[in-house]
Amino acid sequence: MAQQNNIPETALTWVRDGRRVALATVVKTWGSAPRPVGSQLVIDADMAFEGSVSGGCVEGAVIHEAVEAMGDGTCRVLSFGVSDDTAFEVGLACGGQIEVMVEPVGTGQGPSITELEALVTARAAREPVVWQVDLTDWSRTLLPRDPGDVDLEARFLTDKSAREGDVFRGVHNPPLRLVIVGAVHIAQPLVQMVRMAGYDVVLSDPRDSFASAERFPGETFLDGWPDEALEAHGLDARTAVVTLSHDPKIDTPALEVALASEAFYIGALGSTRTHGKRVAALEASGVSADRIARIDGPVGLDIGAASPAEIAIAIMAEMTERLRRPETRPGALS
Repeated sequence: MAQQNNIPETALTWVRDGRRVALATVVKTWGSAPRPVGSQLVIDADMAFEGSVSGGCVEGAVIHEAVEAMGDGTCRVLSFGVSDDTAFEVGLACGGQIEVMVEPVGTGQGPSITELEALVTARAAREPVVWQVDLTDWSRTLLPRDPGDVDLEARFLTDKSAREGDVFRGVHNPPLRLVIVGAVHIAQPLVQMVRMAGYDVVLSDPRDSFASAERFPGETFLDGWPDEALEAHGLDARTAVVTLSHDPKIDTPALEVALASEAFYIGALGSTRTHGKRVAALEASGVSADRIARIDGPVGLDIGAASPAEIAIAIMAEMTERLRRPETRPGALS
């Protein structure tokens, strides 16, 4: 997930290298806190660290507490706010308040190495899980996705970790991905933008003249025609699909695959007239009206975009809205 990056993986690597390690996690915020709930920091006994819980405001204090936790094996929840002398000393001047949970790994009250390994294994398999910690006894449970659990499903959908009473639920969603169908000019700035936003990006285009290393240096192209390529690649609830080829022979089969998946965003380039023809073709293929309605077409927010870069901005903006405001997603999976 964006907030946590690869902190659990880094922690496990450090442990396996023989280093003493602690994890620090933002579990609650008020006001204009600098980092969201779920943000993480990993620290070793020599005060080396990766990640962030406050953008630099309270890291020093958290690191010192983490070193103490590694020594005595106790977990703790630290509170910082502008009204506290300690918070003022460490520099939390943004006007917010935060709580940070510190857990020494493999010792005392902290998570066992086995528990950390289970979390890392789930993340590697793109399995959404929640790292649940009971702050009264420091017991931990790794909760898999269960569509029947409305509260848990809402957490996964909104990608929001939270402390509720004495229980912290840290959401670990798979990393965001984007599949771009059609290696056209718009795809060039779009690739750069989405990667800056934390997405893993792949492209699909059966046309060799478009899918060239010269036009997209260092980028990954899926093999085969887009429908087969998307099936093989796998599309899940953390994947977005954008079709840009403007060729129905390429775009329409890819859309059929995307519409059968849980992809959170499906955008298709083309005018309103072109989209009408696309809808008719999908209906003729037996795709339901509810599923077809999931397509954002013409793709991108209506901001008057004209150039390829501006269109890419419009796509990035719409994709972000669909991700962060799930209630705006059109259509239905049923």
